[in-house]
Amino acid sequence: VQLQASGGGLVQAGGSRRLSCAASGRPFRNYNMGWFRQAPGKEREFVAAISWSGSGTYYADSVKGRFTISRDNAKNTVYLQMNSLKPEDTAVYYCAAQESYRTTYYYPTTYAYWGQGTQVTVSS
Repeated sequence: VQLQASGGGLVQAGGSRRLSCAASGRPFRNYNMGWFRQAPGKEREFVAAISWSGSGTYYADSVKGRFTISRDNAKNTVYLQMNSLKPEDTAVYYCAAQESYRTTYYYPTTYAYWGQGTQVTVSS
């Protein structure tokens, strides 16, 4: 499956941004989807994930209550709504896909497919 992330940009602290990730190539419903991010000099970290059906959502503690992951299987797209953004949210954000049978969402190594990343910069 091919993934194309979009929606990044520059936003002021306290603002909002919505990222999108469009999938193509294979049935979207076959995959759980995740968002990860990587700041300069840091390891890639888990942000949020959603099960193939959309019934399960999972968040890193650092974004819980501020970010919302969702998916539209009819549009083959997963979204990350980011509210109350902080400067520490600045990073390149990546979407990723893993096979639907997996039940561990937090580790990058469990995702076989990755998008190219989109930069989010939060100014203070």
